[in-house]
Amino acid sequence: MTDRPLTLMAVHAHPDDEATSTGGVLARYAAEGMRTVLVTCTDGACGDGPGGVKPGDPGHDPAAVARMRRQELEASREVLGISDLETLDYGDSGMMGWPSNDAPGAFWQTPVEKGAARLAELMEHYRPDVVVTYDENGFYGHPDHIQAHRITMAALGLTSLTPKVYWTTMPRSGMQRFGEIIREFHPDMPEPDPAEAAAMAEIGLPDDEITTWVDTTPYSGQKFDSLAAHASQGENIFFLKMGKERFADFMGVETFVRVRDTTGAAVPENDLFAGLR
Repeated sequence: MTDRPLTLMAVHAHPDDEATSTGGVLARYAAEGMRTVLVTCTDGACGDGPGGVKPGDPGHDPAAVARMRRQELEASREVLGISDLETLDYGDSGMMGWPSNDAPGAFWQTPVEKGAARLAELMEHYRPDVVVTYDENGFYGHPDHIQAHRITMAALGLTSLTPKVYWTTMPRSGMQRFGEIIREFHPDMPEPDPAEAAAMAEIGLPDDEITTWVDTTPYSGQKFDSLAAHASQGENIFFLKMGKERFADFMGVETFVRVRDTTGAAVPENDLFAGLR
């Protein structure tokens, strides 16, 4: 027996990613007395600057954006009650195909083994019982999300730890509903071209392939406020337009696919710590 608290480690790519897909579980498990560890891999320097100025445009200062986003990340951490924050501070690679993908120090350019070694040290220190990150495609193909997945899975192989491992996902039914809500807010939005529509249709998983559905409705207010803490990126955070009540209805359940387990807990499950408590 040990007095060490059960520990959740979430490995994310950028400041604000912690809120979108895991804000609910981070808040819930912190409230339940678990240790919650957030690892943020990049500095977020490819995010919008003050006034919504875009990367590469006049007035966009990547270093200043990174400093601002670190402050926002600290505010989000406080809202969610996250116990421990670790930042790897790799350069933000930007979206797939951007010149920043190839910049020296970009996370996308970092050898997986180097990133994995750093993350493995953190895993050995915190000894998580549950690890959460993205799937092989980074959920929607963002290079930093893909790299976060790669270093997480490689880091696990460098340790002797046997945590439950989860990848974030969305049910296809939820993605369809999300598309309907976007069109509700943007009725003049043109229909996507067939290739884009086909790509969107592949995001997430069929509902019956999702192993884990965690009800975080009581913490949806914290999740909303966590997203709102990333004020500089508000233009890109569509969910804030919903308002808290609508947000709670749509975002009150977080979904995952369990990819490693030694507990034998049955699936589908409604608790990342099923079999551990």
